[in-house]
Amino acid sequence: MSKKIIAVFGATGAQGGGLAKAILGDASGGFAVRAITRDLDSDKAKALAAAGAEVVVADVDDPGSVGRALEGCYGAYFVTFFWTHFSAEKEMAEIEGYARAAMAAGIQHAIWSTLEDSRRFYPLSDTRMPTLQGKFKVPHFDGKGASDHWFTDLGVPTTFLIASFYWDNFIHFGSGPKANPDGTYTLALPLAGERMSGVAAEDIGQVAYGIFKRDKALIGKTVGVAGEHLTGAQYAAMLGQAMGKTVSYFPITPAAYRALGFPGADDLGNMFQFYAEHAAELIETRDIPKAKALHPGLMDFAAWLKKYGSQIPR
Repeated sequence: MSKKIIAVFGATGAQGGGLAKAILGDASGGFAVRAITRDLDSDKAKALAAAGAEVVVADVDDPGSVGRALEGCYGAYFVTFFWTHFSAEKEMAEIEGYARAAMAAGIQHAIWSTLEDSRRFYPLSDTRMPTLQGKFKVPHFDGKGASDHWFTDLGVPTTFLIASFYWDNFIHFGSGPKANPDGTYTLALPLAGERMSGVAAEDIGQVAYGIFKRDKALIGKTVGVAGEHLTGAQYAAMLGQAMGKTVSYFPITPAAYRALGFPGADDLGNMFQFYAEHAAELIETRDIPKAKALHPGLMDFAAWLKKYGSQIPR
């Protein structure tokens, strides 16, 4: 019997790469990977091809190429790339394009990697959090959440996958502890004393594979993914242990974080404020036992640190 083809957008990235690896590592799983990339010549694309993936070029801003990439596929994993352009409006157009292409291609099971629309919690009139890009509170959340309806409106059989803060950001995105003159380190996050859900980025794709393996049982459902829910102080203590350094937690205010000035600081400052002020609701959505049932190897923070802690900048 021929394998069901899963088109994986972002196959050379964190989420899609985890899914592609999961499918390729399960020869008897009944699925094959069509890895979608903008650059066939990248090292990651070449590695996927060498591992047995069909590698296809498509551009999320070109609906025609997206449609061609989906031809003959049973399923698709859709993810967007906000941090390459920082525009929620652009992201929303890409999501509509995904949904329309999935409908036209007759995709039988789509997984859409989305997030909450924070404006359900903070109306634009709410001055506790500044409005960004004219009509968003947390742009990289809101554009996704506001576009979920395209999949349902167009009748695409979809599972909605909601991720958490990537622990990988402590390595690659500058979110890790910062060195002090005395040799100690400080982890500054605007979480007050609340818990924030976190996850190993590679585990998101592994959970997605678990969803596909459940056939159509989770179509129409929302699945949240987290490996652990920890306070800023807990993150600092565990990072310090892994780094062999003294790491203290400093609960910077969201306003101070927004003022740091790096690209996206205002968006992330609002995001952390959202995580802190609505921790209970966001944690409830990101149900660890349910995610672990889909991917038994789901890492908690200690497991992630054991695997990747040596890469945290010092």
